[in-house]
Amino acid sequence: MWQKVATISEIEEGQAKPVDAGGKPVALFKVEGQFYALDNTCPHRGGPLGEGYLKGTEVTCPWHAWTFDVKTGACQGIPGVKQATFPVKIEGDDVLVDV
Repeated sequence: MWQKVATISEIEEGQAKPVDAGGKPVALFKVEGQFYALDNTCPHRGGPLGEGYLKGTEVTCPWHAWTFDVKTGACQGIPGVKQATFPVKIEGDDVLVDV
């Protein structure tokens, strides 16, 4: 189900924003003009990925430094661990996530 979570102007290039998508905590990222969405809860200890450090397409959890590719959800340090990703689309100035 598509949920409006932000407007394009709310997130600057290279930034992240924790959002609520129909009761689901989602981390929204803007990288090279594209938006990506991950489950906001790190699988390690529940850290908020939307408050993490974003470098390129890699976000680092602010609690224990686990890193994830925002495009694929793949954990960069532990093969086989993957964070849930969600489709994102733009309608006018609105950013929508399908959760």
